[in-house]
Parts: sequence; C-alpha cells; structure tokens
Amino acid sequence: MPQPEKKLDPGASPQEWFGYELRLRRKAEELSARALGRLVQVSDDVILNIEKGKYPSCQRELAQRLDGILETGGVFDRAWPMAFDPRDADRKRSDADKRPAGRREGTVQVREGRILGRDEPSPRPGSPEPVDRRSFLQVSGLAAIAPIDLTQAFAPSGLTLPESVGASHIDQIQEVATSISSWDNTFGGGGMVRDVAGRAMQWSAGLLQAQCPEHMRADLFAAVSRLGVVVGASAFDSYAHEEATTTFKFAADCAEEAGDWHLRAKTYSLLARQAVWIGQPDDGLTYAEKGLVRRDRLTATEQAMLHTARARAFGKMGNVRDCMAAVGEADDAFTQARPAEDPAWMAYYDEAQHNGDTAHALFDLAILAGQDPGRAIRRFYTAVKGHSEAFKRSRALSRTKLAALLMAKGDPRQAAVIGHDSLDEVGRLTSRRAADDLRQLGAFASKHPKVQDAVGLRERITATVSA
Repeated sequence: MPQPEKKLDPGASPQEWFGYELRLRRKAEELSARALGRLVQVSDDVILNIEKGKYPSCQRELAQRLDGILETGGVFDRAWPMAFDPRDADRKRSDADKRPAGRREGTVQVREGRILGRDEPSPRPGSPEPVDRRSFLQVSGLAAIAPIDLTQAFAPSGLTLPESVGASHIDQIQEVATSISSWDNTFGGGGMVRDVAGRAMQWSAGLLQAQCPEHMRADLFAAVSRLGVVVGASAFDSYAHEEATTTFKFAADCAEEAGDWHLRAKTYSLLARQAVWIGQPDDGLTYAEKGLVRRDRLTATEQAMLHTARARAFGKMGNVRDCMAAVGEADDAFTQARPAEDPAWMAYYDEAQHNGDTAHALFDLAILAGQDPGRAIRRFYTAVKGHSEAFKRSRALSRTKLAALLMAKGDPRQAAVIGHDSLDEVGRLTSRRAADDLRQLGAFASKHPKVQDAVGLRERITATVSA
C-alpha cells in the first residue's frame, strides 16, 4: 500500500513554503515527481525532498528551471534567497566557529590539501556539468563538511601509538590494507573483517598525531588514505553507511594531503557507488564527476572505473541516454587500459570487474526503463566466468543479478539454476549487499507461482536470508 504523502505546512519555514508551492504547482500540471525531475535534470528524490522541506541546498539554477517548466513567472527564483541562500549557512557556520574552544589534546587539523585549492573552483572534466552540481564540485575533500578532528572521527582509545612515525609504520599500514582488502573480497565486509578493519583504522589515523619526518609525510597520508578506502568498503558492505561515508571522505582528504590523484579518484568512485546503492543517484553522479576532475592525471583504468560509476547513477535514475553514453565512455577508456600504469591496488579492475560493474547499470535500465536485457545478461556472464576465487563477493553479486534479470525478463527455470548457485556462494559471505540482492531475486521469483523451479528457489531464499 503506498504511503500517504507528508502533509506540508507552508508556514513552518521558508523551505517548507517553497516545497508546498512546488508540490501544488507540480500537481496542477499533472506531473509526477519523476517526470518533473527528468525535465529539470534531477532525480525524483530531489523533487520529493524539496517538497518536504528536507533538501538543504537547492541551487538557484534549479529554481529557475522549475520556474521555466512550471511557468510560474519566476516565483521560485524570487523565493530562492529566502529559502536556500547559502549565505545563511555561512552565517551559521561563522556563529559555530565563534563558540569557545576548550583544550583538545591529540586533535589534528589536516592542512589544506595539495591537489585542489579550497577556495577555487575545481577544473572541469571536459563537458559542462549540470548546473545544480557545480557548487559541490567547487569544494575539495572533507573541508566541504568540517575540518577533520581525528580524536572524534577515529578515536584511538586503548591503542598504543608510537611517539614518532617511521618507515616501518607506513609499511604496516600498507600491508594491513592489502590483507583487509583480500579478506573483504573473499568473505565480505561483516563479522571479523569489519572488527579488524575498524581497529586498524583507529591505529593508523592515530599515527597522524605522532611526529613524522617531513619527507615521509606524503607517504603516511597516502597509506592512511588507502586503508580508509578499504575500511570504508567493508563498512559499506556491512551497511554501516554513515561510518562508510565518513571513512571514505576522510580517505579522500588524506589523498589530497598526499597529492595522490589515484587514491582521490578511488575514494570518489566508492562514494559514488555507495550513494547509488542507498538510493541517492544524484549524489552518486556528483561524486563520480568530482573524481574525474583533471582526468588527465588518471590512468585509463581509473577513468573507466569512474565512468562506470556515472553509468550506475544514470541507470538508477532510469536515464537511458546518459547511462548508455557513460557505459560507452567506460568501455572506450577500458580498451586503452594499461595495467602496468595502474597502482597495484587497481589490479582488481579487470575485464570481469568492468563487465560486472557496467552490467549493474544496464540491469537498472532493463528493470526500470524496459530496455533490452541482453546487453546486461552478456556482461554478467562474462563477469561470473572471469572472477576468480579471490573475488567471491563480486562473482556472487554478478551471479545473483544475472539470475534476477533472467527471472524478471527471461527464462525463470534457467534463472532458478543460476540462483541456486548464487545461494551456495552467498551463504559463505558476510555481505549484506549480497543478501539484499538475493531478496530481490526472491521477489522476482514470486511472480512465477506456477513455475516450480522458481517457487523452490524463492522458498530456499526465504529460508536462507532473514527478512
């Protein structure tokens, strides 16, 4: 049963008045939130959140596009300074900055990043971005949110930290990151993997409080950034989304400090994928585009990775044209990949990974926009066949999505066979993402009540994966 719409109170705040007026005029034009979103180049979630007064940073250009589509005579443009003027947020931040500061031992404020200046617009990655994302792309790293307070973000309580950092400590961080990444890909991000990852992150972040020779400083920040990427990924897989986002952004800022464009790109790729996964494709698209800033500094493989993230965002929006274009750009970049030019930790992004990631974007087009499922099916087959035992989770995710697509758009009996193989593999993982994909497969199977193979698969999924 659909949920009743939130009752709006136009007198509660300027933002809620803005939202009330938007909903009123949208319905007068008999437009759904999704239809209006497509017309003004944002997702339906953005439209609905503006209407509910929950969207904090509507850009003025978006207000002007709404005026144009809804033919308001400029109502939203005139109301924008009252509801969304960023100077209000600046004043609030300024007031917060004036609060008395107590003595905070062990607190480290990360210095301004070396890659992009905080007060200058980021270089554009080629084609102009949709205007409602420009201001986001002008801010770098965690400075867009708040200064990093390591004591609060990753408090190393109960851990023994050295007084000064040496090369051996940096080597330890790198080796631990490699080990956790391997465990995460093999077993999933939950259970022991997440516990070990969290402790390792605390210890490594704590090293940023210790004395460090200047010539080692960039290497230290790069190592901590790499570990943050891995730890954030395990938290994402465990659905600890707030922790994952905080860790990814911390890793991005450390990459900025290290001057490492490759780690920076990887963190924004993961932020994009997580945002898409949790139903925020607009944010995912922003992160992916931010990762592509100065793409000339990135390898072809990294560019393919980020274009794939864009494709997944567009796919989740049901935007066929832009999704297919992004898949094409990802394919073009991947054909130019030279593994020898990539950082060692990018070795995971091989043919199987590329096909699986782009297939996820095409899956959404097939399900949400009625597109031909054949393209996604072929890519999923390639991914399942190509992933080794070292990447069981990626193989399981692609296999489950393949079964779901066949169940929804193809032969349910063939889908059931593949689905049982997925269950065999997922049962050994501590991955909530994999479990959720199985639930989706079960939902598609329930639409074939007269096909015994589908019924049997759904019953096994129900018995295996808790609701």
